[in-house]
Amino acid sequence: MAAAPRPDAGSQRVDPIPISLALEEIITAGVRQHLKDPVSAKFGTMLAGVRTLNGRREIVACGHVDARRPSGGSGDGEPFIARIYPDAGNSFELVALGDEASNAGLVVVGACRSAGLPIETP
Repeated sequence: MAAAPRPDAGSQRVDPIPISLALEEIITAGVRQHLKDPVSAKFGTMLAGVRTLNGRREIVACGHVDARRPSGGSGDGEPFIARIYPDAGNSFELVALGDEASNAGLVVVGACRSAGLPIETP
């Protein structure tokens, strides 16, 4: 799993954008790469926005993913925050994926809210 969000994850608000089918595919495929059981992943509502940070255009995406745990159970949906760089071949970076074991989920939700993409805790 990714570490907690870096301090710059939500330091600049984004301009909200609709999530196209192509963007949704980039986000879901990117997040699935970081899951222990990617086939079981079910995605909830996702929000996205665009901004320019340090001269680089990026799309910030926030949402929840519910995936089966190694123990066999499933969670309530872990929040995530990711970046997509359109000028770099739509490269994907998972900034953070929250979990139940720590307050990482609250940190992710807070970073998304600070960026202007308020996702609700499940």
